[in-house]
Amino acid sequence: MSNTTISPDNDGTAIGHRAAAVPVTFYETVGLYMPVSVAAQPCDVAVLFASPWGLEEMSSHKFFRQMADMLADRGISSLRFDYPGTGDALGDPAAVTGLDVWSQCLAEAGRRLSVLSGCSRIIVVSQGIGAVVTQKAAGEIAGLAGAAFLAPVVSGRTHIRELAVWSKVVDDNLGLRDDQRTGESGVIASFVMPKAIVEDVRKTDLRAIEATVVPRALVVGRADRPTDAEFAETLRGLGVVVETAAFEGYDQLVANPTVSRMPVAVIDHVVSWVAGLATEAKRQPDLPIPPVLPLDGAGFSDLPVRFGKNDHLSGMLCRPTGAQVGATVIFLTSAYDRKAGWGRATVKMARALAQTGITSLRFDTASAGDSPPVPGRPEQVLYHETQNADVFAAIDFVEELTPGPVMTAGRCSGAYLGLQASLADPRIRGNVSVNPAVFHWKEGRSVEEAVVQGTRSLNDYGRRMLNRDTFSRIFQGEIDIRAALRNIARGIGGRIRNRLLHAFRHVLPEGRKVYGSFRTLSQRGMPLALIYSENDIGLDAFHFFFGRDGEGLKPYGNTSVTMIPDADHNLTPPAASAIYLETVRLMAIDIGKPAKA
Repeated sequence: MSNTTISPDNDGTAIGHRAAAVPVTFYETVGLYMPVSVAAQPCDVAVLFASPWGLEEMSSHKFFRQMADMLADRGISSLRFDYPGTGDALGDPAAVTGLDVWSQCLAEAGRRLSVLSGCSRIIVVSQGIGAVVTQKAAGEIAGLAGAAFLAPVVSGRTHIRELAVWSKVVDDNLGLRDDQRTGESGVIASFVMPKAIVEDVRKTDLRAIEATVVPRALVVGRADRPTDAEFAETLRGLGVVVETAAFEGYDQLVANPTVSRMPVAVIDHVVSWVAGLATEAKRQPDLPIPPVLPLDGAGFSDLPVRFGKNDHLSGMLCRPTGAQVGATVIFLTSAYDRKAGWGRATVKMARALAQTGITSLRFDTASAGDSPPVPGRPEQVLYHETQNADVFAAIDFVEELTPGPVMTAGRCSGAYLGLQASLADPRIRGNVSVNPAVFHWKEGRSVEEAVVQGTRSLNDYGRRMLNRDTFSRIFQGEIDIRAALRNIARGIGGRIRNRLLHAFRHVLPEGRKVYGSFRTLSQRGMPLALIYSENDIGLDAFHFFFGRDGEGLKPYGNTSVTMIPDADHNLTPPAASAIYLETVRLMAIDIGKPAKA
């Protein structure tokens, strides 16, 4: 099976249109197998990816997908997967008993990759905590020809301390109060590292290993981490042939999935190093890939799927194990987050809905997560109308598989996409939008700038400035006061500008489009549920068009508004995410009721 075909685009021109990776399931997890591209000469090695964890993994997800694509074009197939208790895999983090679970999963992935690719030689490409997992599993990976260690976790104790600092920064950026933070090791907002993994990692120091079966290694280290170079020297002392390189752009990669900068030079270096260990193999007929089996849990069944033109969209269909009720929910991802959602939030919602009989599809839009880009579309696809086509493809897909109506749900940019797709496709019978930043995206507006400005409103900054703890943290240097002041200045400027424009909002071009959109959905009778965290930045747009109390929504009887107190933009507190879940559930049930005669 090859992963690139030539297919006509909408305008009839022939273009290269890459398919998403082929889903496979094993060891209670989902893997994504990327076969060799059709025009490439196959090599005698295949690459197994060992991913980092948590926010670093989410930010690096596209990075590994791009690397897998480039490897395929060089004749090298690959497999990437989720550790148990993470991403789309089964399992609760609390049930993971230690690093052995993840290392055994990596070893099983290696065996599966050998069968799928027909290759007897395997190279592991790891990042972050994946380096620890790789070293632990190396002896169980048959035909291990080498390993690349990107920004490796060398000192586990140091890494756990760094996660604590990272957690505090993320919580502060989200606007979480101290009493909303767990304070536990290995927790970053909604990302929860299994406690047993935390303890095993804390005991790890790769500089102290006394043996390894890795014959050749590439260590791509960070300039500010001398431990990376020390690990390379440890490997050399054990007889490993080691090459080193600099991980330029690491901080820009892992800072935020929405504004991540792909370190192209690093991708090129790793791919070239892997190719240097490979030799061309005689092309064999493509091996048949067996049908993917679902991951069955308590009351739900998760089936990894591909759909759309040339199967370019990667998704997960979550169905109840019992009778289906209500509408099918299509979850739209926020920004460039993968389909599992922030801290696995979408995974949890989908499985909870299935346990009540509701089917859902979560998927990555093109150029996000595991779905490759579509030729001809802009590089920055967020808030661009071309994303509507991905939603239409998702509707086409679920209509072939499940009976009944369809609704959409999403947060932030996913909320915006759901609203725009609803306007364009009347097959969408309902929408739940969480913290939409805007109702109309002005042409030419910078997505990056909007993200950098943050997700906290001017009211939230004012409330926090009155907090004694805030003053303490400013004096201790824990808060970037300059960045905060810049955001406050922007907020004040925007508020002054909005007050001047408010009287003319009905006649302004943006106002006409916003009110026209709400009028269209109201006339159609499509239920629209808006959910906001009480201090979310998206409320600026809501208040501008509909008033602080939402009185401007009275003409639109199809629309409801829910304000969630003490919640951040991502709905991190469990009580906040529960409100979102219940709103989606009730709408799906209501839409799915038979029409009255």
